[in-house]
Amino acid sequence: MLDNADENQPGGQAQSSSLDGGPRLPFALSCRAPFLVASFGAPQAMLSWSLTKPGFQTARQVAWLEVRNADLPPGADPLVWIGRQFSDANLSDAVTLVTSRSIAQHHLAQATVDGCTATCLATVGLSNGERVGQRSTEPVRVPGTINILLHVSQALSQAAMIETVSIVTQARTLAVIEAFVPRAGVQVTGTGTDCIVVAAPSDGEAANFAGLHTGIGEAVGRAVYHVMREGIAVWREHFFGLDRSRTAKRT
Repeated sequence: MLDNADENQPGGQAQSSSLDGGPRLPFALSCRAPFLVASFGAPQAMLSWSLTKPGFQTARQVAWLEVRNADLPPGADPLVWIGRQFSDANLSDAVTLVTSRSIAQHHLAQATVDGCTATCLATVGLSNGERVGQRSTEPVRVPGTINILLHVSQALSQAAMIETVSIVTQARTLAVIEAFVPRAGVQVTGTGTDCIVVAAPSDGEAANFAGLHTGIGEAVGRAVYHVMREGIAVWREHFFGLDRSRTAKRT
């Protein structure tokens, strides 16, 4: 494990690790509240369900915005307000992610298999946890959700990008299930506001498959699973620490 503490991240730290050697990030990373931005040197093909740029896109940046409910002006349309924040920060062209998890607590991992490198950047919180097929009616006490950027070093066909999203989802869900995080008496499998962005080079010969039998799928699964395990462990430390603090104040 290699911890990269960013001096521009007061009160937080970025966790960075490469499963197969030193970090070789395909993007420049900036963390200055309230934005966490991954900037690529060339346009990348992307697929996500981003609030403002969903579906297949071509972009050079993926950007997180850290928000709280109190940040939204009364009566404001959240999507309009979010769009304005990105516009004012000259990030209008970025594929956007929105989180209430501290962006200072972001996590990185890479894995290379058969010459293909998968790089995962994520913010991880499970306070907004849900069990698939069973919506919770329990109020969310502390904000938190999962937002993932997964970059593959090889160009992907549209079908392979869709398949890659499924592998990211599997790895994320496996880590959540193994962590056994309960909410309202049931084990959660994700959060109600998860978002995944898959990115790959726009140029070059595109791989047509990215499933579990392929090197791409293996690299993707390893990187995402590693980031999720790490992110959940850090979130748990923060979340239950907050719970203990509140208990101490009550007593």
